Amino acid sequence: MYKLITKFCNFIFGKHNNNTLPRYWILAVDMIIVVISYVGALFMLYFQNIKSSGFDWSRIWIVPVVYLVAFLISRTYDGMLRYSGFNDIRKIFSACTSTLAFLLISKLVFTKVAPHVAYELYPRYVTLVYHYLFTMVIMILMRFTIRRLYNEVYKNTGDKMNVLVYGAGDGGTVLLRTLSQDTQSRFRVKAFVDDDPKRVKSQINTIKVYSPEKALTPDFIKKYNIDVMIIAIPSLSEERSREIIEKGMSLNLIVKSIPAFDKWVDGKITSNQIQDIKIEDLLGRKPIILGKSNVIREINEKVVLVTGAAGSIGSEICRQIMHYNPEKLIMLDQAESPMYDFQFEMNNTPDFKDMHDKMAFVITNVKDPVRMREVFEMYHPQVVFHAAAYKHVPFMEENAYEAVFVNVFGTKLVADLAVEFGVEKFVMISTDKAVNPTNVMGATKRIAEIYTQSRKGNTKFITTRFGNVLGSNGSVVPLFRKQIEKGGPITVTDRRITRFFMTIPEACSLVLEAGSIGEGGDIFVFDMGEKVKIWDLAEKMRKLAHRPDIEIIETGLRPGEKLYEEVLANEENTIKTDNEKIMHAVVRKYETAEVDSMIAKLHAELETCDQMKIVAQMKVIVPEFKSNNSIFSQLDK
Repeated sequence: MYKLITKFCNFIFGKHNNNTLPRYWILAVDMIIVVISYVGALFMLYFQNIKSSGFDWSRIWIVPVVYLVAFLISRTYDGMLRYSGFNDIRKIFSACTSTLAFLLISKLVFTKVAPHVAYELYPRYVTLVYHYLFTMVIMILMRFTIRRLYNEVYKNTGDKMNVLVYGAGDGGTVLLRTLSQDTQSRFRVKAFVDDDPKRVKSQINTIKVYSPEKALTPDFIKKYNIDVMIIAIPSLSEERSREIIEKGMSLNLIVKSIPAFDKWVDGKITSNQIQDIKIEDLLGRKPIILGKSNVIREINEKVVLVTGAAGSIGSEICRQIMHYNPEKLIMLDQAESPMYDFQFEMNNTPDFKDMHDKMAFVITNVKDPVRMREVFEMYHPQVVFHAAAYKHVPFMEENAYEAVFVNVFGTKLVADLAVEFGVEKFVMISTDKAVNPTNVMGATKRIAEIYTQSRKGNTKFITTRFGNVLGSNGSVVPLFRKQIEKGGPITVTDRRITRFFMTIPEACSLVLEAGSIGEGGDIFVFDMGEKVKIWDLAEKMRKLAHRPDIEIIETGLRPGEKLYEEVLANEENTIKTDNEKIMHAVVRKYETAEVDSMIAKLHAELETCDQMKIVAQMKVIVPEFKSNNSIFSQLDK
């Protein structure tokens, strides 16, 4: 029987381009259904005496002709049979109902005006109604039968993965429909699981719904050979979602999810929208959502300069700023290729399609005084976000000269130009590594903080500190992903090492908010949530990749690297702001003359290119700088 069905489907679909039935075939079949339905209606009504139907068989043409016109107008034959759905039912219902209405009304008119015409052309009213019902039902059944046959015969059953769908509500139902209709889908739904006791033991299209206690067990997973769990509850809380993900991972399942309701198209999702669980979903912190009024006040209709604009933080700051309607956004970076890619992205972002005249892209180095002055003279920025910096700790340990030149004197140059050209606000992106620094990079950022805080004048200098950012350049997350893709091992410097994490959009939104509320001389620190053990992060990423075979190894702390990052120094404390996610750090204040003297001495040592002398002067400026690098640690003695 199965072979016969296969041959039938091959005959219907196989000889046509893209396995698509020609439209005229569908129309022809629909017209055959119209004729067969008419004959069927007559036999059902008058099966005892067909002659009593009062209809001349030689004049059967009127009903099919009217239906043909209705089908052509409604284009009922346009849909692909294997994807028949509600829209096709609507078209068929509309065409058949309008045809019935026309035939009934026209027969009524002819009965009044020309009774003999009505008798010769039209069947009885009851025949028209029965014929209408038969035609509509058979056309709909034909489409769904063909769709079912096609799905059963043509869908790829060779490499299917058995799926447990978590959520038997609207999300799960739509997901089941999507996977059932997609012949290229790799997933086969075997069971549902739901927290609602009322749904447990019910069925959705013959697929049973189980409780979590029943389904999320090794025996159940083994019995049904489950490979994947898809979370189909878009409105699920972060905490509950994390629990479910962790449970699925503990059962060695590939865990995926469907997008939020606002990402669905016409109440539907596609197989391509089924997304992998990201490591951000397992960090245990709630997304930070801020108001926009403060940022609008600071950015709207103003000229804004962002340095380091091609970097992960700088580029996201630029994206967010463009949503606040700046008069002009100047994006500056020295990295040519990343800047080219970022320019292409911004110019082709639909949200910014009418804002190209508001964007300017500049290639230069923040330590170049001639070019930077030209930028300020040309654009006269009112707000500056200074994100340009060297950030890689091991590299900067080996290149202290360049770290000081860019992070300290590059910042000094931009800050001095900001004061000279009357910039309203200067927001510097710092790091938690500036707190009790143990490496050159952290110490340079602390010196940059000290310099900007000591500036006097109308320009308000604001510093923002935060920890590691997921997915940013240099973050462990992309490193671990690359190592997993290569088959391992995953390298962690120390099993005990911990870090604070937040997402790039969260960090940048907090930077914009802090910049808007700062009044000058401020250092703001962000709520980074709980510390994350890097070893645990590596294990979770390994499980998410479904690669338990990949080894995680310790490589030892790198020069200048801390086991634990801090947000505030020991002698510092914080004051709450109106935003619970942003704290105002109370730090030591430096006099301008004192800072200028220390910076001048640092510049003198910089000219020697002697790394030991450079670092020694850095330790004078930042006494709490205790290097973890064996080369520089001897300077502490």
